[in-house]
Amino acid sequence: MVYCDRCERWFPHDRALEQHKEDSDSHWACDDCDLDFGNHDALRQHYIQSQNHHYCKECDRHFKFDESRRQHMDDKHWYCREHDRVFKSEPGLHSHYRQSTDHHYCFECEEDFDDEDELWDHLVDDHNACRDCHDLFDSYSELQKHDHEVHDYCTECARVFQNQHSLQQHLNSKLHRPSTIACPGRKCKKSFISPAALTLHFESGACRSGMTREQLNRLVVRADRNNYITNPARLIGGPPGGYEPPMTTSAWATELSWNGMEYECFLCHSTFKTIDRLNQHLKSPAHDQKIYRCPKPDCRVEFVALSALCQHVEGGSCGVRMFRQVQNAMESLTRGFNAISI
Repeated sequence: MVYCDRCERWFPHDRALEQHKEDSDSHWACDDCDLDFGNHDALRQHYIQSQNHHYCKECDRHFKFDESRRQHMDDKHWYCREHDRVFKSEPGLHSHYRQSTDHHYCFECEEDFDDEDELWDHLVDDHNACRDCHDLFDSYSELQKHDHEVHDYCTECARVFQNQHSLQQHLNSKLHRPSTIACPGRKCKKSFISPAALTLHFESGACRSGMTREQLNRLVVRADRNNYITNPARLIGGPPGGYEPPMTTSAWATELSWNGMEYECFLCHSTFKTIDRLNQHLKSPAHDQKIYRCPKPDCRVEFVALSALCQHVEGGSCGVRMFRQVQNAMESLTRGFNAISI
């Protein structure tokens, strides 16, 4: 005889007792764990809490592996993997994502990400986000402008610069600007990214047209009748009502420039290791008059060469580049070169 403690009944043998447990509403057995529970709810709680079972209580289904259970939960239920929780509705799940600090949630897409880095990669790629300021921008161009102005950062190249001037020089380089300004000189097929680059080309004497710095100065001074970028105080009287740049003195060093240690410039007393270096110095605008000046009234920095003024304007160090009048003047200057037969 065998006895059932729960039901307080005797049975003639073990097989009768097992049949009783299978048929009775008072016995709910877990065969895997060899446990017997008094009701169905107790058995379900065992399935839910036991690490030996991979169980979906919503569907009353068992799975061989936990990942299979989780995949089922993802597919069929409003399920949070992080907290192994099922919600009654999609709004309930997303409310949980928004409120929990354990989640990395994009409010724009209503999507949860595995970690902070993955979330920020998404925000940067899809929502024009600034990682430093935690701000989102409506367009990539707005993000670029923000990065340029606030962080001295080139978004396209992922490079940080020491200051706004260095960033602007980078943005004005061939990396970001196409060479769309063609040299108007005869037989010259070169093109440049800016008026500054074109004027430097002329001033260097490298243009096949034969244009020199002195010739360029005369053309610009005659064209700038209102002295917008030229300083009349440093010019000499030219045609009636006009001006001309001062004559450039041609000088050439000889061995007489040797002072016993180095070659010395008789004008400024700078010294050079070779006579060729000294002659390069004498051919440069180092001793010319500063006939050009910044058109911004509160700047008025003076320059010897037109290319230096153009670089000053394009660099934006004093803010003059932001004035539409200056932008128009620089574009007009380039167009003027094209109109000149050189």
